[in-house]
Amino acid sequence: MSDRMRPIPIGKLLDGIFSEYFSSGAVFGVSPAFRGDPARAVPLPGGGAEVPLGSAAGPHTQLCQNIVAAYVGGARFFELKTVQTLDGEALHVEKPCILAEDEGCNVEWSTELTVPQALDEYVKAWFVLKILSRELGLGSEDGFLFNMSVGYDLAGIRSPKIDGFIEGLKNAAALPVWSDCMEAARALLPRLHNVDEAYLTTIDPRLCASVTLSTLHGCPPREIEAIASHLLTEKGLHTYVKLNPTLLGYEFCRETLDAMGYDYLVFDERHFLDDLQFEEAVPMLDRLMDLAAAQGRAFGVKLTNTFPVDIVRGELPGGEMYLSGKALYPLALALAERLGRVFSGSLPISFSGGADAFNVRALCAAGIRPVTVATTLLKPGGYQRLSQMAKLLSGLSCPDMVDPAAVTALAKAARTDAHYTKPAKPAAPRKLSAHVPLLDCFTAPCKGGCPIHQDIPEYIRLLGEGRQAEALRVILDRNPLPHITGSICAHPCAAKCTRAFYETPIRIREAKLAAAEGGWKTVLPEIRPLASRPDLKVAVVGGGPAGMAAAFFLARGGAAVTLFELREALGGVVRHIIPHFRISPEAVEADAELLTQLGVDIRLNTPAPLPEKLFDQGYTHIVLAVGAWSPGELPLEGSPAMNALDFLGRCRAWGALHRRPRRVAVIGGGNTAMDAARAAKRLPGVEEVSIIYRRTRRYMPADLEELELAAKVGVELKELLSPVSWHNGELTCSLLELGEYDASGRRIPVETGETVTIPADLVVAAVGERVDGETLAAYGVASEPRHGLPIVKAGTLESSAPNIYVAGDARRGPSTVVEAIADAAAVAEAILGASPVPHRPLPAGRRGEAMLKKGILQEPRSPRREYERCLECNTLCETCVGVCPNRANVAVVVPTRRMPQIVHIDGLCNECGNCAAFCPYDSAPYRDKFTVFGAAADFQQSSNDGFVLLDPIDRLVRVRLDGVTIDTTLMDEDSPLPSGIQELIETIVTDYSYLLY
Repeated sequence: MSDRMRPIPIGKLLDGIFSEYFSSGAVFGVSPAFRGDPARAVPLPGGGAEVPLGSAAGPHTQLCQNIVAAYVGGARFFELKTVQTLDGEALHVEKPCILAEDEGCNVEWSTELTVPQALDEYVKAWFVLKILSRELGLGSEDGFLFNMSVGYDLAGIRSPKIDGFIEGLKNAAALPVWSDCMEAARALLPRLHNVDEAYLTTIDPRLCASVTLSTLHGCPPREIEAIASHLLTEKGLHTYVKLNPTLLGYEFCRETLDAMGYDYLVFDERHFLDDLQFEEAVPMLDRLMDLAAAQGRAFGVKLTNTFPVDIVRGELPGGEMYLSGKALYPLALALAERLGRVFSGSLPISFSGGADAFNVRALCAAGIRPVTVATTLLKPGGYQRLSQMAKLLSGLSCPDMVDPAAVTALAKAARTDAHYTKPAKPAAPRKLSAHVPLLDCFTAPCKGGCPIHQDIPEYIRLLGEGRQAEALRVILDRNPLPHITGSICAHPCAAKCTRAFYETPIRIREAKLAAAEGGWKTVLPEIRPLASRPDLKVAVVGGGPAGMAAAFFLARGGAAVTLFELREALGGVVRHIIPHFRISPEAVEADAELLTQLGVDIRLNTPAPLPEKLFDQGYTHIVLAVGAWSPGELPLEGSPAMNALDFLGRCRAWGALHRRPRRVAVIGGGNTAMDAARAAKRLPGVEEVSIIYRRTRRYMPADLEELELAAKVGVELKELLSPVSWHNGELTCSLLELGEYDASGRRIPVETGETVTIPADLVVAAVGERVDGETLAAYGVASEPRHGLPIVKAGTLESSAPNIYVAGDARRGPSTVVEAIADAAAVAEAILGASPVPHRPLPAGRRGEAMLKKGILQEPRSPRREYERCLECNTLCETCVGVCPNRANVAVVVPTRRMPQIVHIDGLCNECGNCAAFCPYDSAPYRDKFTVFGAAADFQQSSNDGFVLLDPIDRLVRVRLDGVTIDTTLMDEDSPLPSGIQELIETIVTDYSYLLY
């Protein structure tokens, strides 16, 4: 496998484009196509664009198919990828070179093709767009513009290589590739309806009348001005000069990024000192504007170039990467604000620095145009994100000049806009633990990330259709605690949700609660055992979430179940400790009703007998679900801290606290610490509540929403403090600082030798609880010595004592409700000898509907409307297809398979790594998906599973599967290939032959 892309011949391109379109309505996977309105074209230097929007110089304008896909998506202005004298094999780009999971980063800069190859690609793209616009009715054939991009010094731009590139784009008529395009188009005419020979002869060979100058960091002002002058006068081109964010100065950039949550980005003053200075830029831009006016050309600036930051966590190879996307947006706007103010709006500004569907209309309305994008297109939805942006701009009346006041307002808003600021905590790992399969890899990552594998897209759809009872039935198949999990679930599913790469995850927990509340009266009377198992009598010890869930699954499976609970009500920590402002008692009682409906014998205020007595009473199995109530240890000199669970329990009865504190310090960083702090804040007489944590908020284990809720009620977070002693109302802490990065990418807190004293009348320790070893021992359950956790069999959770099982916190230590349910399901399956999940037909997704949601950014709705945002990944994933700028991952429709199959096209891949970042599996599609090779030599050099067509006449193929290579013909009835792989290869060779270039 090579990291060098191979341009597709123009004949293959045209054949592939129209074969795909006529069969599926898509072009390079992009559907539906955006249709421009020629009557509303926006004037730009060199012509008019149906919308002043397009793709920036970068991965989306490197190959012909990239530009075509962008056009179909809605782009009408194309800043072609920068060329320089260093090109092709001589230009070494470390791979992977792109990381766009959140803010964008890259280590690539100019085209990886040779300059002549790049010229050919752009001519091919121009020709294809001229045909597509007419044949498919996507707009005027003159409704789009190409803008060349060159760098990086005057000598290189004047060289024959780059000068020939410039002249070729100014007029391509004499180029061999122009003749090739014309010949291939003529061969295609019999398949077309709206394009004929006469039209082909009218296609204008003048591709570019404008240029964007890209300069390296450190380029002297005189050099920049000399290049721009050369382009304006000697080349006669409308000229944009791309400026660097370093014009803003180190202090401004550091303070802005820190305030917006990007304090972890590392950069120094080096580039700021070496680059063009603002006071140098202004007179230079003045002179260039005058020169352009004298030449009858347009001159403006492009904001901005990418921002260099150090690579310190191994994000990408090398020592420096370039920042883009949402982190660049406030800097680009700040520079636009300064320039707009200095030039009173007379300096034209083209924009590319974190533009997306949330800001593109406001940018253009402020007089900034055209707007080009790259990072947003590297995220799920890919080129289809352009459609929403294009529709937002269609018909927009853009002012002739930049509006400084509007830009100032945008710049101010950007610094606090949640779309562009960094969350206080990094996102949880989004990858599933599974490896991507070769076939049928579409998956809903929310379901895979859920410990009980809830059928989330299915019940989201049912709820959205107003079928709450049906949605609840689907939930109850796997989740017997819908009200509890709908209120306080840690929702690991949301951490995996692909929607998070758009704006925010689907509100899955809230949707579950809406289904539970809306469908409860209908569904509760239906609950009954699904079987009868007179041979099974089970004692469940403990009435918390694990015990309740185990009792539900076992009773539904037909077992006779007795549930022993020491307290007066079921619910465990959820009922007796977690504050009412997080979950009401009524929610717990509703889920407890399910057990009564199933006939569970619930014995409250009743300690369970020891195992010998239980077995003597005829119980066949025992499930220990006794929680983890033993307090964790916090060594403090002086007075001891109060345990958080004890404190939360007492908060329910204020009189249970012996004294009323005025200042409370909570030590810990988890959700229990947040609960304790918020509960303390509600106590009469409490004035100050602080959370003490030894790291920063970025590394706190608490959920971000819990942290934000604590801050909202006035809880103060005191970071980088390690408690030492508590004497006479004063908590003394060691002051820490962040040191080097550890293997996980977190910075290690280290001692500074200083201490801090915090007034505290009460100190609460939320440092975790432990399993009660005495209870386990009383039931004959052996524990491991280090953490005191019970030793259980994998899968069944049976302990060292026969027929005694352990579930929930008693097995794991403090954990989540949904993990407790997962344990309960595993125990029930082991006891019942069958899965406790009934087989229910699930609603079938609609691929066409799911496709329409791709690329559309929208804010969360009410829980019942979240279906409108749900991407239905159980029906349509194809994430790797969307995020690949080169279209190297393709969805192939195999007639015998329910869903399209993803294959990787070796010759189109430059191993940028973008698909690896977004594939929901712990995999990289460009290495792990079935690969189509164009030549035997490429096949030989790769280790990917895949095939190469050796002989198209005899249909001889060479296939590699699991490291084993097989030569076989597709007509061979005794082929050694698995049927699914055989069918996939046959489909590609027969219906997707254009992929075999």
